[in-house]
Amino acid sequence: MRLHLKIKGTNGIIPFGHQHLLVGTIHKWLGKRNAIHDKVALFSFSRIKGGVYAAGGLIFENNISFFISAYKPEIIKTIIDGIRDDPTMFLKLIVKEIIIQEDPDLSFRDFFFPGSPVLIKRRYDKEIKHILYTDPVSSDYLKETLQTKMKIAGLSDEDLEIQFDNKNSRASTKLITYKGIEHRTSWCPIIIKGSPEIKSFAWNVGLGNSTGIGFGAIE
Repeated sequence: MRLHLKIKGTNGIIPFGHQHLLVGTIHKWLGKRNAIHDKVALFSFSRIKGGVYAAGGLIFENNISFFISAYKPEIIKTIIDGIRDDPTMFLKLIVKEIIIQEDPDLSFRDFFFPGSPVLIKRRYDKEIKHILYTDPVSSDYLKETLQTKMKIAGLSDEDLEIQFDNKNSRASTKLITYKGIEHRTSWCPIIIKGSPEIKSFAWNVGLGNSTGIGFGAIE
């Protein structure tokens, strides 16, 4: 299930590094004692769309939105209740409209765009390495991480295939700073082949690492 949120903006400048503020807002809506805290995230959320570049950040004034998706509808319902209790976000942004989207039929769809940058990271000895869409092993890691979440949800699909569409003209990388730590991520369309159920699962939980803090959402 997906929740599309339309946002009332502000003419103030929102810093580029605001992702942690968005994470804090979502966890506020979930509540301090939510059942998914410190667990593998079976949800994902996009960047806030509609920003205009300005010196030192972005200005969000008109046509602002982002989405939150979750495998379990209860998570979305909890977030809706949290928004109704307190629709404020951060730096004067506030939710003005909630739109609920049920899982679409993905039977004949294999191509997906990122809704937020896709992060793949692995530890090599004592070093954390970021894997980009250009790396031949990136598809294996995308599949590995999704299968970990599938196992938690009790799902399986032996025919699952995932890969970046690395020849796509829109493919690029993005350096994202989260709480002072830099993450090199992929902004690249993705091809997912598998059962409609698994594609829907990926559409909700996102791909790659750290979907619970704003990476790897797909549209």
